[in-house]
Amino acid sequence: MHPEIAAATRDPAVLSARSDAILAIRGLSVSYPVYGTEAVRAIRELDLSIARGEILGLVGESGSGKTTLARAIMGLLARPGRIDAGSVTFDGRDLRAMPEDALRAIRGKDIAMVIPNPRGELDPLVTVGRQIATVARAHLDIARDKSDELALEMLKAVQIPDPKRRFNAYPHELSGGMAQRVVMAMSLVCSPKFIISDDATSGLDVTVQAQILDLLRNLVRSHQTAMMFITRDIGITAHFCDRVAVIYAGEIVELAPTVRFFENPMHPYSVMLLAAFAHNPRLREKWHKPLASQIRAGTTGCPYAPRCVHVEDQCRGTRPALLELEPGHFVRCLVPVVRPT
Repeated sequence: MHPEIAAATRDPAVLSARSDAILAIRGLSVSYPVYGTEAVRAIRELDLSIARGEILGLVGESGSGKTTLARAIMGLLARPGRIDAGSVTFDGRDLRAMPEDALRAIRGKDIAMVIPNPRGELDPLVTVGRQIATVARAHLDIARDKSDELALEMLKAVQIPDPKRRFNAYPHELSGGMAQRVVMAMSLVCSPKFIISDDATSGLDVTVQAQILDLLRNLVRSHQTAMMFITRDIGITAHFCDRVAVIYAGEIVELAPTVRFFENPMHPYSVMLLAAFAHNPRLREKWHKPLASQIRAGTTGCPYAPRCVHVEDQCRGTRPALLELEPGHFVRCLVPVVRPT
């Protein structure tokens, strides 16, 4: 075992026990039953917390469990997915223990979600201003004229050009960037305490993407809203997020403050993830090995072992714990990447 691992003694439960956490996830496991064989584990005993006013970047390739985690938090898992164990505590309340009607009251008001397909989120038969106003009326219990005023203010806040005219526009009359701004306005109109952005900037050109990210960050800061920013583009997190959490096969494999993560990535998967944005053909070839994320119930060992260039015999039989190897820097690996000082 690497000496860094032997020296790490801090209980990873601290990840879900921060006093300033708006969201605390403890021991969350999600599975999908498969007929005639073991269930597929999509999320495996995951611990994570997000502080008030913090932007946490959740990074991983397709199939790693990012969206499943988001839907588990919202209580919107697609069938036949099920939560097998664990707790999701939001603002001191256990979301898993709440009845569905109470959860519906929280969704949209206290917890909001921004998705990558704004046109799929918007009703094509209703003007965008009316859709924003409807969300405000449903959750804030205000009169129609007040909800219209609030919707117009949000269109201004997300920097929609000529907001009074756009209030009466239909979704098909908007560009992709403006449609995404409208969805952001819908998400923020009730001043939620927590936002999940699920790859919300994918599909936008680079210039619009940068504008949306800057706008979203400014709105989050001004409202003191916490955010989980889900993305496959690890480069975005460098300029946008306070901390980075890397997820692989339903497990957090590395968690660190953003600056420290990019200065010193310690999990081999994180290094390969960063290599995906490099121009080195050899590293990119290693990255494109098939994803081994379909982990069956009862599987032992490190799920990344089949792809890992640092793999040792112990990795195939021992599941590593998520341990703090330096202050605030957690890694789930028996053979972490350590650079000479």
